[in-house]
Amino acid sequence: MKGDKKSIKQKETLMKVLKYIKPYSFLLILTVVMAAVSVALTLYLPILTGNAVDMLTLFFAPSETGGSGKIDMDSVRIWAGIFDVLIKMAVVILLTALTQWIMNICNNKIVYSIIQDIRKKAFRRLEELPLKYLDAHSHGDIVSRVVADVDQFADGLLIGFTQLFTGVITILGTLGFMLSVNVGITVVVVVITPVSLFVASFIAKKTFSMFKLQSETRGEQTALINEMIGNQKVVQAFNREVETLEKFDEINARLEKCSLRAIFFSSLTNPCTRFVNSLVYTGVGLTGALAVLRGGLTVGQLTCFLSYANQYTKPFNEISGVITELQNALACAARIFELIEEEPQVPDGVDAVALQNVEGRVDLENVSFSYVPDKKLIEGLNLHVKPGQRIAIVGPTGCGKTTIINLLMRFYDVDGGSISVDDNNIQDITRKSLRTSYGMVLQDTWLKKGTIRDNIVVGKPDATEEEIISAAKASHAHSFIKRLPDGYDTVIGEDGGSLSGGQKQLLCITRVMLSLPPMLILDEATSSIDTRTEIKIQKAFAAMMEGRTSFIVAHRLSTIQNADVILVMKDGHIIEQGSHEELLAKKGFYANLYQSQFAIA
Repeated sequence: MKGDKKSIKQKETLMKVLKYIKPYSFLLILTVVMAAVSVALTLYLPILTGNAVDMLTLFFAPSETGGSGKIDMDSVRIWAGIFDVLIKMAVVILLTALTQWIMNICNNKIVYSIIQDIRKKAFRRLEELPLKYLDAHSHGDIVSRVVADVDQFADGLLIGFTQLFTGVITILGTLGFMLSVNVGITVVVVVITPVSLFVASFIAKKTFSMFKLQSETRGEQTALINEMIGNQKVVQAFNREVETLEKFDEINARLEKCSLRAIFFSSLTNPCTRFVNSLVYTGVGLTGALAVLRGGLTVGQLTCFLSYANQYTKPFNEISGVITELQNALACAARIFELIEEEPQVPDGVDAVALQNVEGRVDLENVSFSYVPDKKLIEGLNLHVKPGQRIAIVGPTGCGKTTIINLLMRFYDVDGGSISVDDNNIQDITRKSLRTSYGMVLQDTWLKKGTIRDNIVVGKPDATEEEIISAAKASHAHSFIKRLPDGYDTVIGEDGGSLSGGQKQLLCITRVMLSLPPMLILDEATSSIDTRTEIKIQKAFAAMMEGRTSFIVAHRLSTIQNADVILVMKDGHIIEQGSHEELLAKKGFYANLYQSQFAIA
């Protein structure tokens, strides 16, 4: 049963690969034609060689007069015939090289075009996948699928195209040529052939699952390396170097084990098939020698047959190697297709509307949501926000504050209830217009590799230099930017490079201040900024939030005292709401939180 599932999986993967090959049918046909021409020319060469050998034997054939052994013929005519054969051989060799060159170009074009198509589709699918997929899967494993697995697939496919066509055509062509010369010896070759096919088939079945395990383990290793590179400071701060090395060694040992098993079985293919091929060569040699002694075959024909025996058996070695490579390629392809076929996020409806002239009225009606089906997080949440209101959300860790932000931005869809913006259900609004209507600054910063300017204008690519500088001054980022080697043209690495956490956050704030959307989301937006700068930025935020609906998630309650409404959350429910003064007067949960932060002071 398990073997049947593997076989079905392989066939399904192969059919998917063929769909990607279909657009390049012309090149594929051209490849087959070039392979056929190349093989025909290659197989014609032994005939020419045999003719040359037979001509040479004329010099040493017994003389009818019992003379010196050289027959009484015009040696000039013989040498002319040999020279003519040599010219033909040179032309055949040149044409063979030309056809193989054209075939290789076609193969490369097919393979790397397919790889481009697959990578493009895989990356697009990554852009379409819901956030819950990325949250649930190792980022390193995803990277490994798109990069390493695709490369492995390309290698296997390239070898397959290069050797499979020529190998099959060579086998068929060689049998045809051998039948035309001597049927009996050809039968000997055909009888021994199934042994080689059985060996190759047996090994191929063993290798697929092993190469798949190797690919999965490689993805696990990439994930760990990716995780460690991104969190090296944390690893060193908590002295986790030894544990991390032990974990890496454990994965590396498993990778070594499954790689050795995969390579061991695949390496059996060549010597096993070579052994069978030696049997074929031996059979041809013995039967051919007997045929020459009986006068049924000339020495030149025997030379031709021995050459054919080599050419006939060689493709079996290549094809068996190709099968091994294709097993690896299909195993990698299966992982790639798993990613490509992941269910994308629900697309915008055909009648989805684009938000325009947003007022900022937001309503949450009886919203329920959970990341894990059997573990409720938010239940029966109701919230009505008027245009221009500043809504602060506070509460203990894990109460659902950031989850509300994810739902407002539609990074996740609600399980029940509805969320509306300006009386439009957000599921009936295009995602682009919804997310463009929000300006978001998170505790976790995101900066791409490029210049400072490139990172600031993400939300407004057509911004002028004056607008960029004005936004940077408003966020108090201008002063540190000017101190950088090239100012706004300074190139920073992935995730901000050597910039401090506070500087990264200032750039993210500048990004929002430049685009000035109608609604704002500030999730611990000043958590990495010093108190003095924070006070200045809070004033800039206050000016920016004027007339804009704003959602502020904060742990430091001093930053949200001027909010119009403070929502106090606990276990996915709003347990208190009101202004700062009203909530203090209630002497409830919020008052306790506030006192816990300021009692000592």
